[in-house]
Amino acid sequence: MLTLMWNVSAAIRGYTRFYMPTNIAIDLLRTRRGLKWAVPVAVVAVPVYLFVMSLCDTLVNEGGPGWLNVLVILFFWNAIKFGWMAVLSPCMLVRAACR
Repeated sequence: MLTLMWNVSAAIRGYTRFYMPTNIAIDLLRTRRGLKWAVPVAVVAVPVYLFVMSLCDTLVNEGGPGWLNVLVILFFWNAIKFGWMAVLSPCMLVRAACR
């Protein structure tokens, strides 16, 4: 059973890593050429994702469909991903420059 769960989670991770647009963008920002763009992209992406998250949350609280809660979690997770990339990119850029 543990092996089955491990294999299913690895397959899901591989699928999301390859097909989800934010994961593709994060992978591009982790390259040597993309590191300099990580902070400007995060400055734009994080507020947009947080605004859309709050918009979906407001819609749910006003009586909208419950499936919008999934989008709230998704938008929050994407905002965290881009924010974390903005924090880590200067360190990664310095490390790449030292090599």
